[in-house]
Amino acid sequence: MRSPEPVPARGAQCGVKLRIRDNSIRLRLTRSEVDSLRADGLVEARTEFPGGRSFGYGVESSPASIQPAAFFSDNQIVVRIPETAVLAWATTEQVSIRGEQVLADGGTLKVLVEKDFVCLTERDDGEDESDMYPHPEAGKASC
Repeated sequence: MRSPEPVPARGAQCGVKLRIRDNSIRLRLTRSEVDSLRADGLVEARTEFPGGRSFGYGVESSPASIQPAAFFSDNQIVVRIPETAVLAWATTEQVSIRGEQVLADGGTLKVLVEKDFVCLTERDDGEDESDMYPHPEAGKASC
């Protein structure tokens, strides 16, 4: 597990998108982030808070991992994915990598890492979508 400070020399600090809802974690990666994960084995992002505190999150390619799994330590979430799964995902049209972990109380933590697609409708926030994957449903539906 990586310490939240400083950012490791290995890998890129990017704009990885994170969504947490109940017992599910979803991370979306752009094309360059997927390429960086494949080449460097790590992509991560950080959210800074007042008072000098931060929250980090990222995805790590691991030759020792058997299945996708999430870990939380030192204000950071790291999702580890088997290196072979990252290679297959990065070099094909496969959209996502999924995993589940059994929790101490018998519940389940769902983990999902996806390629980030261009939105099907125009967005008001002006987000740069130039590094996102073309949406497979483009021209067929709306967000």
